[in-house]
Amino acid sequence: MGILVLAKALEAARTAGLDLVEVAPEADPPVCRIMDFGRYKYQQSKKLSESKKKANVIEVKEIKFRPKTDEHDYQFKLRNILKFLAEKNKIKVSLMFKGREIAHAYLGQQFMEKVIKDVAEAGQPESMPKLEGRSIIMILAPKP
Repeated sequence: MGILVLAKALEAARTAGLDLVEVAPEADPPVCRIMDFGRYKYQQSKKLSESKKKANVIEVKEIKFRPKTDEHDYQFKLRNILKFLAEKNKIKVSLMFKGREIAHAYLGQQFMEKVIKDVAEAGQPESMPKLEGRSIIMILAPKP
């Protein structure tokens, strides 16, 4: 419609039964549009919900071990790790020490290296194993 005085623009919107919406307030002169504002807000919310549906949500699952974890339990948890990696989730692997077990932290490092080696075909370490307090923690991510 070109450049209009505010009163004429409001009158044009009123006669059309629509709203006068300011689109670009920074422009000189400010840019306005005559539209149904309620419908516009509805379409925006629909577009936002649609984009949320298509978003790829990555969860972080946690698997906890102990230094004395037996072989059967290790294999059971390893299967869960592989299943989570197949579902494209990240895994936080924790190895917790109790009491005097912390004196043998090198065993925990060896244990974590074994985990990395066993999941090599399905995942890779995002952060290498590091000792934090009484536990060793690492993050595994699925291979692309």
